[in-house]
Amino acid sequence: MNESELYKELGTLTKDKNKWKENIPYVSTLLTHESVKIQAKSLWLLGEMGLEYPLFVKDSVPKIASFYDSMEPLLRERAVNALGRIGRGNYSVIEPYWAGLFRFATDETPNVRLSFIWASENIATNTPDIYADYMPIFEKLLHDKDDKVRMEAPEIFRVLGKRRPEFVTPFVEKLQKMAETDENRVVRIHCSGAIKATKQH
Repeated sequence: MNESELYKELGTLTKDKNKWKENIPYVSTLLTHESVKIQAKSLWLLGEMGLEYPLFVKDSVPKIASFYDSMEPLLRERAVNALGRIGRGNYSVIEPYWAGLFRFATDETPNVRLSFIWASENIATNTPDIYADYMPIFEKLLHDKDDKVRMEAPEIFRVLGKRRPEFVTPFVEKLQKMAETDENRVVRIHCSGAIKATKQH
């Protein structure tokens, strides 16, 4: 099967959730494929499979985490995202690799930093307590030089504000100021949403 046929096959499998569980070992083998495109698609699909069947992807997690060191930004991005999805399904499955995710808060590639925030939001949805001491890292991302990253950064404050408002309270003043004065409309909206979330208790 050539690259485009294989990519198409993975696209078909993505849509057919009934076949996910039985195909986890197969998709895992594609992480060693020579094509970056196939590796990236496989990482993404394993993340979605892992959200549904976290215990079944457990054996693939070390292989997924090995992409932390990839020179290819797309593969770092997809690996981070996959671990976030699997960690949302079951945090214990990715726990050995969780602390390692924080290096991507300062990755040179904006999309990788963005994926780090998404992954954190996913994990924090069901396992918020582990983020208690890490809030200053997310605060720095509010001032990222990339607009997409800045637009997403307040969302982790919203996710945690709903679950552990005390984690977000120290940053409410800053979020309020950004909600009123930031030049980016989406940043303003998301900062307002984060503040609102902390007050729903």
